[in-house]
Amino acid sequence: MSFFSLRNNGTYVVDKREFASRLKDITGFRTSNIRLYEAAFIHRSASFTLPDGQRINNERLEFLGDAVLDAILSDYLFEKFPEASEGFMTKIRSRIVNRDILNHLAVSMGLDKILVSHVNTHCPTKNLYGDALEALIGALFVDRGFKKTKKLFINRVFKKYLDLEKIVDTDTDYKSLVFEWTQKRKANLTFEYKEEYDFTHRKSVFSATLLIDKKVYGTGQGASKKEAEQEAAGKAWSLLKDFHLSM
Repeated sequence: MSFFSLRNNGTYVVDKREFASRLKDITGFRTSNIRLYEAAFIHRSASFTLPDGQRINNERLEFLGDAVLDAILSDYLFEKFPEASEGFMTKIRSRIVNRDILNHLAVSMGLDKILVSHVNTHCPTKNLYGDALEALIGALFVDRGFKKTKKLFINRVFKKYLDLEKIVDTDTDYKSLVFEWTQKRKANLTFEYKEEYDFTHRKSVFSATLLIDKKVYGTGQGASKKEAEQEAAGKAWSLLKDFHLSM
């Protein structure tokens, strides 16, 4: 169900009552700052420009929410694991902010049902819904501040839809796993990169190809080289893991 309808001039009309009700289901509270949250659910592909030249989409809130989410998780893990090393907490945080995990959280919350985008729903961009979750976190931070945003995310999202114990026990750093595999076999691991510009979404997209002894084992794409490497390494590890026990 969409609460947004498109006008002929390219702007959106929002059914504010229905949108506010759905937002309350997600956040647990009502807000008078509806316009802020409306912007959080306008994907860059559905951007529109106001008469004063201001461009409306969720990119700025996504940028803010990304930083706030890192701070929330750092604070939470610092409290949760008082004896843990910095390396351990960094690794667990990186697993949680994995794009697949953020997309899973967003869909579990129902954000996919209210996000406005012009992206083909049968072939959505990799980070479409996870970006909307970050934008929502950014909006919450602006509206409610850090303490309430942290409480809401941890209690209504993190604890509800994720299993921290499983995340801790599951190693999803595929790049490290593949690197270890090649080291033990004295094989040569290399990446080849390609950068293209996505004019629809106005951002660079990186491609990475993982080669072991010059043979391709996996390819990946992402908003950064690191993200593309991790996807390529995940595909490579799916081929290599059958040999893992013989290491």
